[in-house]
Amino acid sequence: MQYSFLDSPTVEHIQQILSLYQFEGWWVESRDDVDLVKRIVAGSHCFLIVEDGERVTGMGRAISDGVSDAYIQDVAVDAAFRGRGIGREIIQRLLDRLNHDEVNWVGLIAERGSHPFYERLGFNVMPDATPMVKIGSA
Repeated sequence: MQYSFLDSPTVEHIQQILSLYQFEGWWVESRDDVDLVKRIVAGSHCFLIVEDGERVTGMGRAISDGVSDAYIQDVAVDAAFRGRGIGREIIQRLLDRLNHDEVNWVGLIAERGSHPFYERLGFNVMPDATPMVKIGSA
């Protein structure tokens, strides 16, 4: 497995990243928006992919101001490659990069019962905090 941070993704990278987003169900309607994925990669503090040969098997990203806080988002591993420690390695490499950039407060929202995975990696439930979201126009 090859782990690399993307700065200039290829069209093939973008198509495969798009497939991971769709597989996870994070995009409800079927989209084929190459430009959107390009903007997501470009707007992230860092965007990591995992490749097995030419196949993107995993991804994760951090969004941050680059100074104080960061949030890990969009961690996904292709179902055929789960159980091999890829997700753990994605998180570790994102944390290493953030630590290198001197960003030490890192949050995330654990979805679909995945909190035990993140707890094993040192994350804790934030007491008295409730994840919230607003989708749509103001």
